[in-house]
Amino acid sequence: MIQAIGLTSKPRRELPPAVDDVSFEAHSGRVTALLGTPGAGKTTALGLMLELQPGRGTAHFRGRPLHRITHPSREVGVLLGDVPGHPSRTVRGHLRMLCAAVGVPVRRADEVLEAVGLVSLRDERLGTLSRGMDRRLGLASALLGDPHALVLDDPAAELSTRESRRLHDLLRVHADQGGTVLFTTADPKEAARTADHVITLHDGRVVADQEAADFARTRLRPRVAVRTPHAPRLATLLAQDARIAQRFLEVTHEGGNRLSVYGGSCAEVGEVAFRHGIVVHQLADEIGDMGPVMDAADAQDTQDTRVPEQLQGGAGQGPDREQGQPHPREGESAPALRSVPAPRTLDSPPPSPSPPPLPPLIAVRPAPTPLRPLHYELRRVTGVATTFGIAAAVLLVSVVTAVVMARIGHTRPTRLLTAWPREVPLPPAALGAGLVGALAFGDEFRHPALAADRGTVPRRLGLLAAKLVVSAVVALVLAVLTVGCDAEVLYLLFGREVVEVSEGRVVWGVAWAGLVVGCAWAGVLAAGVFRSTTAGLATVVTVPVVVVPLVHKLFRGPSVRTASALHARLHEVLLPQWPFGGERYVDGALRVIAQPAGGAMALSLTTLLCVYVFSAVRGRV
Repeated sequence: MIQAIGLTSKPRRELPPAVDDVSFEAHSGRVTALLGTPGAGKTTALGLMLELQPGRGTAHFRGRPLHRITHPSREVGVLLGDVPGHPSRTVRGHLRMLCAAVGVPVRRADEVLEAVGLVSLRDERLGTLSRGMDRRLGLASALLGDPHALVLDDPAAELSTRESRRLHDLLRVHADQGGTVLFTTADPKEAARTADHVITLHDGRVVADQEAADFARTRLRPRVAVRTPHAPRLATLLAQDARIAQRFLEVTHEGGNRLSVYGGSCAEVGEVAFRHGIVVHQLADEIGDMGPVMDAADAQDTQDTRVPEQLQGGAGQGPDREQGQPHPREGESAPALRSVPAPRTLDSPPPSPSPPPLPPLIAVRPAPTPLRPLHYELRRVTGVATTFGIAAAVLLVSVVTAVVMARIGHTRPTRLLTAWPREVPLPPAALGAGLVGALAFGDEFRHPALAADRGTVPRRLGLLAAKLVVSAVVALVLAVLTVGCDAEVLYLLFGREVVEVSEGRVVWGVAWAGLVVGCAWAGVLAAGVFRSTTAGLATVVTVPVVVVPLVHKLFRGPSVRTASALHARLHEVLLPQWPFGGERYVDGALRVIAQPAGGAMALSLTTLLCVYVFSAVRGRV
């Protein structure tokens, strides 16, 4: 069961809050519709329930607020719009990626595809899906964790009649299996046709809380809306007049001082009120689809009657606010008079009324991190052809560049194998690795599959570590393939002497791998900090263009002492004899870091990592 108690959004500038003290319940095994015109506060109410917007109030899902549920996706399935997946990813690949994020086996993707009827479209790209198929994919994504409750924001919007019927049939199946379904809609006929319970919002307040049958009977027919301080008396007189005239008339007391008259007209109601001297404040014909438009006093009066009984303590049966005690009907005794407090004298202190306690604050819940971040990142990288396209382009450009450099001559073999001209700040492999790293976070912000309900990416160290590991593996594979392809082509065209590296192979290999991996990590960290693929790639290019010259000048500046033998001293202090000769590679890495370019890369990566960690810690605090 879902319980929403006192949901109130933050006040807007010179405007009332979009949602003001909204309370309702959605029971298990039933479909509940949250009905309201555009701007009534339906989406805001869902945002407060799901802790996506700041405000006040509380929402319990089977007795627990969302921030106290260990795995929210396994308790609440959410669909708040279109599926924000990469348009080139397949339906099945997208769901398998989300399976890793939710922490369920990959076979669950095939199960939900069969449940929503998308098995035949599992190999289709997300960008080719129709509106109805996209909605069904969103429902499949919400069902991955096998949640008890489903919360959907206008799921049938812009769907055809057939697609809308199929979607609501799926929601009905989930409710029949014991789940809770809550969806918003602006169509009263859709709410009456598909829901078991209908809650009507108007101007951010609950104006009706009815069973679907009562809603269809009272809200979907033409009626006369009446507001009078003598509502019970006028209802009795209208019923008597209808019996005398032998015509059908139904009068429904809407709560407070409001009546809905079915089967009559404004003229008939006005004549009865005039004959008996009853003051009428409102008299209007209404279609009856969304309920009467109320002023603030009436809305507050109605809202007070909608608070759950456990919060009222049995209250809510008091008299109408405008008229005091209600007018007694015929045959009934007058209600007992309330005790009147003694008049306050000039010497007596003023009374100090105790204000009602405010609902608790709602803090925005951070997006959850993937439960299996490494699996998630692997499926994200391999699920689209972007990474493979980048690798193919890098290999092609590297081979062409290496051949041109070899024809010109006067180039060392190490630069030929890496296809790195002196006039270019970075070789193609390093730029490609940096682009792959920047896309690791850039695609997350463009297509936030991890946080479809909030459009942001969780800045968690586990997700960062997974992205760094996967990007490093991709960068190393790219570096090895680049050297191998360049060496093979150069050997075929110009012979063995062009590709032979005479000495320093270990240091060169470590430097080459460190450069490519460092560019990939710089792209990952910069895209995560600046939330943009372009910014991540720009940072990769900035390191050799700006940071390396600055560090080089610092190393070459006037100094009494130099750190020329830094790698040797580090070798003596930190490096014992490692098994299988591992100290050679660590020594090569230290030699690279001791150089200006290596120091600039290490400095840049450290700075970006510190900024990322600071942002993540600040967000959690």
